Amino acid sequence: MKYIYGDSVFLTGGSSGIGHATAELLAEKGYIVYSASRNPPADVQKFNSGGEIHPVTLDVRDKESVDKAAKYVLAQSDIGIVIHCAGVGIACAGEEFPDTAIENLMATNFTGVLLVNSCFLPHLRNRGCGLCIIVGSVAGLFPIPYQSHYCASKAALDLYAGSIRMELKSFRVRVCLVMPGDTKTGFTAARKYETVESSPFYDDCVYAVGRMEQDETDGKPPAASANVILKICETMNPPARKIVGIDYKIIVFLKRILPERVVEFLLRKTYIGL
Repeated sequence: MKYIYGDSVFLTGGSSGIGHATAELLAEKGYIVYSASRNPPADVQKFNSGGEIHPVTLDVRDKESVDKAAKYVLAQSDIGIVIHCAGVGIACAGEEFPDTAIENLMATNFTGVLLVNSCFLPHLRNRGCGLCIIVGSVAGLFPIPYQSHYCASKAALDLYAGSIRMELKSFRVRVCLVMPGDTKTGFTAARKYETVESSPFYDDCVYAVGRMEQDETDGKPPAASANVILKICETMNPPARKIVGIDYKIIVFLKRILPERVVEFLLRKTYIGL
């Protein structure tokens, strides 16, 4: 197998969901994956392909933790690919401000990407070739009721990825934003309701997020996103965005051509039912 960016990968969010599936798939293809999470397993996994998964302890919300992990990993291997998979979700109305939950959401979904990149992108630049993959979401393109904070965090990644893609092009470092839709992972059960029964939005919030959770439970397996990520790792000039699944490609295309009021009506009908 030809490794365009080298065979060494650093990946966040590796303990579950898309991150775990991606780490395993890449290792099965012969990559050496440094899989980071807050509570990684103790042992290195070895695959018949020669690939390996090395556990790394990392909290993307903590600069000291990121710096320590990056120093360790870069001393071990010439990382050529960085993949961001860490993410969390919350559910509440947009006017509600559960400050600790929002701080955790943005620190995990957005600021954590910046912290990790501040350590690894200079290495990719200096080696003259590299790839940065950021797992965003189609939710970054759609205003979903009772998911405003999550949507905002993923929309921020969209513009951030586009900006650094231009900045890094002359250094031969490629950037691609992967955008899954509903995916069946532990992310659904981990989502926290940050609203209270006395809220005027409570019933609508529970209904809307319940609809979303059912879609996620019936959604694509994390392997679907992992396969897309693998193909990007095998591509010299990946696109700026890669949407996972033909169904979501169609949905995103329709959003571009339909009037905004129609999109809003459909989203409201889907998640609120009014």
